[in-house]
Amino acid sequence: MRRAGIDTYRQPVLYLHQGCLVCRAEGFAALTRIRVKCGDREIIAILNVVTGGWLGEDEAALSEAAWQALSPGPGALAEFAHAEPPGSTGAVRAKVFGARLGEAEFEAVLRDVMTARLSDIELAAFVTACAGDRMDLDESVALTRAMISVGERLDWGSGPVLDKHCVGGLPGNRTTPIVVSIVAALGYRIPKTSSRAITSPAGTADVMATMTKVDLEPDALRRVVEREGGCLASGGRMRLSPADDILIQIERPLDFDSDGQMVASILSKKAAAGSTHVLIDIPVGPTAKIRTPAAADAIARRLAFVGEAVGLRVGIHLSDGRQPVGWGIGPALEAHDVLAVLRNEADAPSDLRERALDVAGAVLDLLPGAAQGGGRALAGEVLRSGAALRKFLAICAAQGGFQEPGTAQFIKPCVAPIGGRIMCIDNRRLARVAKLAGAPHDAIAGVTCRLREGDPVERGATLFEVHAATRGQLAYALDYASAHPDILAVGPGRP
Repeated sequence: MRRAGIDTYRQPVLYLHQGCLVCRAEGFAALTRIRVKCGDREIIAILNVVTGGWLGEDEAALSEAAWQALSPGPGALAEFAHAEPPGSTGAVRAKVFGARLGEAEFEAVLRDVMTARLSDIELAAFVTACAGDRMDLDESVALTRAMISVGERLDWGSGPVLDKHCVGGLPGNRTTPIVVSIVAALGYRIPKTSSRAITSPAGTADVMATMTKVDLEPDALRRVVEREGGCLASGGRMRLSPADDILIQIERPLDFDSDGQMVASILSKKAAAGSTHVLIDIPVGPTAKIRTPAAADAIARRLAFVGEAVGLRVGIHLSDGRQPVGWGIGPALEAHDVLAVLRNEADAPSDLRERALDVAGAVLDLLPGAAQGGGRALAGEVLRSGAALRKFLAICAAQGGFQEPGTAQFIKPCVAPIGGRIMCIDNRRLARVAKLAGAPHDAIAGVTCRLREGDPVERGATLFEVHAATRGQLAYALDYASAHPDILAVGPGRP
């Protein structure tokens, strides 16, 4: 066995030479599923056949994913055999042809996902077959329960355990660190685990990783919550709905979410994290993820239905999704905004501050016996007093220490071609600029945009700034921005 040194994303891949006697004797061909056993470990890998001279006929090479799973010692030998066909391929095929699946069938698919028995091609087919309106409410419940069943669950004991989630699609909008700090400062439990970005320039975990350690083991996370009442960690190591994490990796290159899977993804993680009361923020706007009030109503009904079925009290918060929230778009830039709000700085983005107070208030209103509408005023007092900042820094300290987020070396503005007023902002294309600049992979990359709809602008004034780690990424993002001059559309009006 040898290490190929090839990153195949998450798919374990085995490389054998076309002249290998095992290949010829067993009838192995390219893309065959192979059972690979090395010592006491075993995986299912996809075969790639090598025709060049870099691999000997008596050698087998492993991709990084396969190498990490098997961990063979020096000079290790392996045994190969045809893998049994995955038991869930029938369910995948049935879903492709429009059949309804139950919890047992979804669980079979997810267990094969967990053991890498389904190829990325099959997973992409499954994800696509569940997209759009191809999953009804009962299927969403079944998929959510299946996702919960194949992972681990946290138990925080009796009493309310609060949480919040935004369905995304709106650049910036990094309310979570502010909300968690406010709620935890009031003495309530809010163990927040977040994912890395799927299709956006930053996720909450990406933003927090610029300021503190987020990849916590379960025992470490529990100690943080027991000490501070809340956490701001990545869910990657929690094994909370781990099959969903793999499906997300398939969705990322496809660049889409489906309502049914999105609801199952959100609520399975909340239930697995031990939450009891969850607020879901749904931004609605023509270039947000949820574009119309009708679409927002549909996903809100699905969230409420599935939440009740799995034992969660779900609150829905509809918010304005027409334009970005906060100045920054990208991990470090959004972190700077969060700190400005928590520090009560005079030039902190007011829209982020107000949005965070709205969401924190709605979370507090979910508490048993809470006076409806009273949570926002309480949240405002906690923020203004500095208690939220102190709690945020305490959570960071408990997670491994606080550091200031970095800044980019290369920054260049995109300017207004004419004078007038900002008529509309294309959230998707603005986020695309941030991603082309390097976000979220490069934490310091992204976009800053301080203009909003209706703001006056003079010819040649800055519409937004692009931040990048390299000149090449800066040029790449600027080329895209130049090709789409209406990302911030300027129309008639006195500047």
